[in-house]
Amino acid sequence: MGFSDLSPPLQGTIFTFFLCAYIFTLVSNGLIILTISLESILQKPMYFFLRNLSVHELCFTTVTVPKLLQAFISKDLSISFLACAIQMFIFFTIGVSECVFLGFMAFDRYMAICHPLRYTSVMNTKMCYQLSVGSWVIGSFVSLGQTSFVFSLPYCGSNRIAHFFCDIPPLLKLACTNTFINELSVFIACMCGAGVPFLLILCSYVNIMISIRLIHSSEGRHKALSTCSAHLASVILFYGTAMLTYLHIDTYGSDKIDRFLSLFYCIVIPAINPLIYSLRNNEMKTALRKVIFKIPNTINGISY
Repeated sequence: MGFSDLSPPLQGTIFTFFLCAYIFTLVSNGLIILTISLESILQKPMYFFLRNLSVHELCFTTVTVPKLLQAFISKDLSISFLACAIQMFIFFTIGVSECVFLGFMAFDRYMAICHPLRYTSVMNTKMCYQLSVGSWVIGSFVSLGQTSFVFSLPYCGSNRIAHFFCDIPPLLKLACTNTFINELSVFIACMCGAGVPFLLILCSYVNIMISIRLIHSSEGRHKALSTCSAHLASVILFYGTAMLTYLHIDTYGSDKIDRFLSLFYCIVIPAINPLIYSLRNNEMKTALRKVIFKIPNTINGISY
């Protein structure tokens, strides 16, 4: 149903917001991926993880927003049963993968600050790629299980999904059978796919804070904190909204709350993450300026 229950002027405003946010997400995350790939000064594990996070954000937004924009333009709100299942599988693969990946990013910061002498030997290129691939594998397995559970249910009533994409909570409401087992499996999946990485993040930052307190120079403490603050902000935003969506109690009006929360972590967070990671990072800002200034010269050179 998307946002079809809203007035036409408000729908127009929401469409404009979605379109601008999606374009900004594509451009900003694309720039981060391009900059980290091109600049030799950024060939470090921290930026490897940041580039992969930008890939997650691009995929996360692209799996939902283009279909929503198309529905706004064509007024065709339908989606096939198969397309709905595929969208859900891809969405949860990326979502769980990002949760796990944020945990690995916290481990990277833990190694860099708490064990600097062992950092380069532990967080080598092979380890970085293994952690990256591992996050996608875990996300795929969790998502496959959830998608199979949901789409094996009998649906014999309404076919109107009170959401702007195929999400588990609104689909479970359409099933004409008891969904307690499915709701329990969602809870377990959230605990495994999000809860365990969150504990890893929590343990990492407790140790990081202890290590920072032992640093004598204020400059050293500030530098250590600045490398963690961006990641911590992403964790709070992403985990906070995701857990509120999938672990809250179902109440009257919760459909609208779910849509608002989903809007936040599907569109807003992928758009602001590049700002969070680049504004307080001098290396990233310098490299971004170099790449942005190079682009017009490259285009002129090709045209010439």
